[in-house]
Amino acid sequence: MLKKILFSAMLTGLLFIAACSSGFKPDHEYPIQPFEFTNQDGETVSLDDLKGEVWLAQFIFTNCTTVCPPMMSNMGDLQGMLEKEGVEDYKIVSFSVDPDHDTPEKLKQYLEQFGMPDESKWIMLTGYKIDEINKLSVAGFKMPVAEIKNSDQVVHGSRFGLVNQDGKVVKTYSGAEEVPYDQIVKDMKALIKQGAE
Repeated sequence: MLKKILFSAMLTGLLFIAACSSGFKPDHEYPIQPFEFTNQDGETVSLDDLKGEVWLAQFIFTNCTTVCPPMMSNMGDLQGMLEKEGVEDYKIVSFSVDPDHDTPEKLKQYLEQFGMPDESKWIMLTGYKIDEINKLSVAGFKMPVAEIKNSDQVVHGSRFGLVNQDGKVVKTYSGAEEVPYDQIVKDMKALIKQGAE
């Protein structure tokens, strides 16, 4: 009887350890196409520059009148939560879906409007054609980008994408409303820890 109790206790302990050490579980792994784009400071940023880092991606544009302002605000709130949790090893990458209009200067001004907790973590990208960003968005994030005829607005996805150290999109989350902040922070912490092991 004592052996059974001890065995049961050991098994429970092993299961508990296994549950605690399970780490991050990706929903999928969609590779992002290699790129070399221009950031808000006029510098070239490539996918290779981001390898080895965990990052959050979003698709926005400065003339957006619908989902982009709340997405930017929500990402700022998320960054505030990451700061409080002591999470430091990450980047936030915003791809413009209106690259003909969104110059590096305009993206820099747009970012400054939101008073982000730490702008040094932000990379605002432009310097490509809309069909290039559509291909990147569809391949890695499963979200199309399309211009609207006779309008200055662009149709694009409003989800945040979590990208791992290998440049693969491993999860996406609602970015415009009902953002699962706690889950994103938890996933980022687990993914960063997993990469450090």
